[in-house]
Amino acid sequence: MTEETPGFDEKPDVPSGANPSDAEPNAAESDTDSVNAEKESGPAAPAGDAAQDIALTAQLDQVRTALNERTADLQRLQAEYQNYRRRVERDRVTVKELAVATLLSELLPTLDDIGRAREHGELVGGFKSVAESLETVIAKMGLQQFGKEGEPFDPTIHEALMHSYAPDVTETTCVAILQPGYRFGERTIRPARVAVAEPQPGSPAKDEAASASSDEDTNGPEEG
Repeated sequence: MTEETPGFDEKPDVPSGANPSDAEPNAAESDTDSVNAEKESGPAAPAGDAAQDIALTAQLDQVRTALNERTADLQRLQAEYQNYRRRVERDRVTVKELAVATLLSELLPTLDDIGRAREHGELVGGFKSVAESLETVIAKMGLQQFGKEGEPFDPTIHEALMHSYAPDVTETTCVAILQPGYRFGERTIRPARVAVAEPQPGSPAKDEAASASSDEDTNGPEEG
């Protein structure tokens, strides 16, 4: 066996007839080509970065979807709350009006007594001052009196307690107000209690009214 001589490095094999110095330039050229190739192609992107980008995009889409759902829920909840507030306010107004109407209904007999006392000339002195103060207060609360003699009879606001015939009327007419009617806003608290008169059967006024009504039905509206 041959023993290696210490202190000497092993040299690469060189073909016979070749100059040993030719091997070193070839190795340098190989390294230079690798560097140039890397510069031209650029650094290769790691495969892990692309997968991470895809995962982040998917997470972003999920967050956007959840945000849109929560926004829709919030808008729906806000709309329901607004409807609830309107409903509560409407109910509050209705309850208030009903309470006021009930109170005013309880005062109608007192107002009737005041009206009769005024008709008979008994509304004098302190009683007159109290009555006028009461009428002022209930007027501010919105109570309105209605019913006048001579107005046409309307069954929606009048209650006929007496009935007669009269030759000087052409339709059913209120000829006497027995008790005035009262309304609160759009609510009729009590209809006006009246005596009504109808045209006398066979009276000229009734015949003229019937004839005029017949002519209108026959001829119809005039053409322009």
